[in-house]
Amino acid sequence: QVQLVESGGGSVQAGGSLRLSCSASGLTYSRYCMGWFRQAPGKEREAITNIDIKENTWYADSVKGRFAISRDNAKNTLYLQMNSLKPEDTDMYYCAAAVGCSRLSSGYWGQGTQVTVSS
Repeated sequence: QVQLVESGGGSVQAGGSLRLSCSASGLTYSRYCMGWFRQAPGKEREAITNIDIKENTWYADSVKGRFAISRDNAKNTLYLQMNSLKPEDTDMYYCAAAVGCSRLSSGYWGQGTQVTVSS
């Protein structure tokens, strides 16, 4: 079955960087749009970035210029480089996969990795 496993979360001070990874299995990875979402308890889920099969990217305004998404189809792995982190970036981060970026919300999801940014 399809499995997405996030890693790389942790605690960092404001202004610092983290790199998240999402390892995918059970799907033809190169044919899927991949994306990152984040959500904290009591908050709405936020789509922050995605990358399609042609490596076109989209970013939410809240992370544009600070975060960078990339994918390695040979390794079935998705990455999220997060720079200039702010306390408001504190959230659980999830990767998602779908055939078509418009379907990510209802696609396959990982279990998430926690990112905590202290001021």
